[in-house]
Amino acid sequence: MTDTDVSVTKESAAAVRRGGGDPGTRGRTTIADGVVEKIAALAARDVVGVHAMGSGLSRTFGAVRDRVPGGKPPVTRGVKAEVGEKQTALDLEIVVDYGVAIADVARAVRENVVAAVERMAGLEVVEVNIAVGDVKLPDEEDEETEPRIQ
Repeated sequence: MTDTDVSVTKESAAAVRRGGGDPGTRGRTTIADGVVEKIAALAARDVVGVHAMGSGLSRTFGAVRDRVPGGKPPVTRGVKAEVGEKQTALDLEIVVDYGVAIADVARAVRENVVAAVERMAGLEVVEVNIAVGDVKLPDEEDEETEPRIQ
């Protein structure tokens, strides 16, 4: 061992004695349901074939609320999360574009949501339930006022 190795070892031992372990493990981190819902909603919207989030009724109310001055479109529309200390479960309601393979879109949404939530929140995603509430036909008028980014 060199002098540098010995000093690092002494400093590390002193840090462990003073604080009782790794500084990164002292304390608790809690993540609100809304945080996980935002992460999941944005990850789901990134999937090609997902036209919108939420049921027809929630999108209708959302469109009315969006027209009120100062109203903002809710990012978490169509997402419900139950967050525990180490795990989370998610329910998503989506509208798909006409012509896409719904099973493939649902699989891609699950993969994207699980990857994003586990990476960003550090929670184990135990399930992602997806309800397809509607299909957007090419000639239908678009109710959504929020921009779609891909």
